[in-house]
Amino acid sequence: MSSLTVETIEITEIKPGMSQAVKDCISGTVGGIAQVLVGQPFDTVKVRLQTQSTTSPLYTGMMDCVRKTHSNEGFKGFYKGTMTPLIGIGACVSIQFVVLEAMKRYFTRMNHKKLQDGEFLSNGQLYFSGAISGLANSFVSGPVEHIRTRLQVQIGTGFNGPFDCIRKIYQSYGISGIYKGQVITMAREFQGYGAYFLAYEYLVQRAMKENNLKKRSELPTWKVCAFGAAAGYAMWFTIYPMDAIKSKIQTDGFDTHTRQYSSTLDCARKTFAKEGVPGFFRGIGPCLLRAAPVNAVTFMGFEMAMRVLS
Repeated sequence: MSSLTVETIEITEIKPGMSQAVKDCISGTVGGIAQVLVGQPFDTVKVRLQTQSTTSPLYTGMMDCVRKTHSNEGFKGFYKGTMTPLIGIGACVSIQFVVLEAMKRYFTRMNHKKLQDGEFLSNGQLYFSGAISGLANSFVSGPVEHIRTRLQVQIGTGFNGPFDCIRKIYQSYGISGIYKGQVITMAREFQGYGAYFLAYEYLVQRAMKENNLKKRSELPTWKVCAFGAAAGYAMWFTIYPMDAIKSKIQTDGFDTHTRQYSSTLDCARKTFAKEGVPGFFRGIGPCLLRAAPVNAVTFMGFEMAMRVLS
C-alpha cells in the first residue's frame, strides 16, 4: 500500500468515548436502512442473473429479468427477502462506521497526534481502516446475505420468509449452514470496504481543501451524494467477481449430492471452465446501476444523521 501514502486524508474532529460510538451506530443504521430500501430491487435482479442456469437460463438479460419478475411476481417480487437485510444491513452499516471511526482514532493515536487537532491519516491507513470495518461487518453480512440471496432466487414455494428460511437451514445444517459462503464474503468485504471508504474520504478531503472548509458538515448534500456514488463504484469495480462467486456458493446445495461446488476455488475454477471471464461478470449491469443511488443515500443518511446528533 506504499503508493497510497503520498496523499493524506484529514480526520474529522471526534469526541472519544461511548457517546461518539453511539452516534456512529445510530447514523450507520439510518444509512443502512436507506441503502436497503433503494437498493433491494437492483440487488434482486443482480442475484437472479448471477445464479441462473447457464444451460437453460430463465432470463436473456437485465431488462428481461426485470420484465419477467414484474410480470410473474409483481412489484413485490423485487423486494423478496427484504426483511432480513432491512434488519441486518442496518446493523452491518452501523458496524462498518463504528469500526471505521474507531480505526481512524487508533491510527491517529499511533501517529502521536491529538484527535482534536484535525490531523491527517495516510491513504494506506484509511484503506486498512475500511478493510477492517468490512471484515468485522462480514460476520453479520455473511448470514444476512445468504438468507436474502436464497429468498431472492426462490420462485414459487419453498421458504416462507426469512425466519422460516433460517429455521429450516439451522435445523438441517446447523450454524455452518447459516454461514455458507463465509470465506469469500470475508475476502469481498475486506477489499471492498477498503476501497470504498478510501475513495469517499479522499474525495471529501479534496473538496474540503479546495473550498477551504473546516468541517465536513459544511459540505453541500449533493457532494456527499456524489462522493458516496463514486465510493460505490470504487468498491464494485474491484470486487464484482468475488461477489458473483459468493452468490453461486450461497445458492448452491448443502448436501454432497446436490452441491455443485466443493469450495470457493472450485466454484471459481468451474465458472471459468464453463463460462470464461464473462461468467464472473454476469449481472454487473444492475449492480452498476445500483451503485450510484444506493451508496449516495447511504452516505447522505449517515452524514445527515451525524449532523442532527451533533
